[in-house]
Formats: sequence, structure tokens, C-alpha cells
Amino acid sequence: MAQEKFPVTPAVRVLRSAGVAFVGHLYTYEHRGGTAHSSRALGVDEHQVIKTLVLEDQDKRPLIALMHGDREVSTRGLARALGLRSVTPCEPSVATRHTGYEVGGTSPFGTRKQLPVYVQPSVLELELIYINGGKRGFLVEIQPSELVRVLRATPVEMSAGGGD
Repeated sequence: MAQEKFPVTPAVRVLRSAGVAFVGHLYTYEHRGGTAHSSRALGVDEHQVIKTLVLEDQDKRPLIALMHGDREVSTRGLARALGLRSVTPCEPSVATRHTGYEVGGTSPFGTRKQLPVYVQPSVLELELIYINGGKRGFLVEIQPSELVRVLRATPVEMSAGGGD
């Protein structure tokens, strides 16, 4: 069976150098389609598609939050859990400046600056996840434990609906 060609992004370089077993998945990107579109395109549960959100605290320090595609992040809950006054989404241009990735193609792997990464604990309970590979229309399938091993992602309850 032929290996599907996929882009060699900074994220792919980090995954390879860290010895992460991954499968690349290309799909037709849809502007504002989000994880609902990508999960349909790949035929997987949206709960397994993990979104990468670039946020900033009250002092404009950036951080990354990883959340199930079918859930929302409670920025108030995240701020409270981290002992911050506030956490808000970055403007797209600011997010790109911090990560080096275009919004819609942001991966937590291979960011321009090393940012603290926080992950919803229930993400780590899944068998496999699909997360952006550093380009619009490109997800990588990995074991969620790699988020902790490679990114040193810290589990933090941040779901708008509470625990999953």
C-alpha cells in the first residue's frame, strides 16, 4: 500500500525527532469548518479531534489549550485553575506570531516559541487523537500520551461543561 504524501511541517519534524508514531491525514480544508468538518472528512468522532487554541493571560503571555473538538474551553475556569486573573483568545495575527502557524493550521508541536501547553484531562484517556499537523487540512493521528511526553502538556480541567 502506498504511503500518502503529506507536508513536512515544523510539527512533523518535531514528531519525527521525538520518535512519535503518527499517521498523517490530509483533507480538504474548509474556512470556519472547524473540528466538525475535519471529523466528518476523516470519518472519526469529533471528540477525538483535538483543537489547539492559542490564548493569553492578563499580562499578554501566550499559552496553548488543547480541547476536544466537540467541547468548549472555559477561559474563566482555566484562569482560575492556573491562578491567573484572566485568559482570553489571542487575535489571529498574534497567535501566528507566537506559533509560526496560520490559524486553522495551528499545531502544538513545533511552535516558533516554546509555550506552556495545557490539556483537558479526558483527552489523555482516549486511545487515539487527531490533532493539527501544522497546516490547514492536515491532522496527525497519535496516542494522547505523546502530548505529555513531547510537549510536557499539563492536564487541567477547563471544559465549559465541567469534566467529561
